[in-house]
Amino acid sequence: MGRSGEGAAERLYVARGYRVLARNWRCRLGELDLVLLRDGTLVICEVKARRGSRFGGPHEAVDARKRRKLRTLAQLYLRQLPSEPDHVRFDVASVRIGPRGSASVRLFQDAF
Repeated sequence: MGRSGEGAAERLYVARGYRVLARNWRCRLGELDLVLLRDGTLVICEVKARRGSRFGGPHEAVDARKRRKLRTLAQLYLRQLPSEPDHVRFDVASVRIGPRGSASVRLFQDAF
């Protein structure tokens, strides 16, 4: 389910003119789901996908601990770039997977 959620979020960003720099970027401390760029803004996107609403919205799983970890991972990612972007933004893509595999994506831009 995670891969289909990431794919749906990626397609939405690409349709909005973003360039994908990395998908599932990994280092010793963890993983960034999507790293994108548009007009000098680097976007770190955490993708959360769920099939139902039993446990609330998928985006609600991005708690304070997860946000801290994503900031740390973003710093590590930025160190490997040849130059710094003009701006860094953290988004959350909340993806609902339908019964036939269809995906509905809700983006929370500048989520934290």
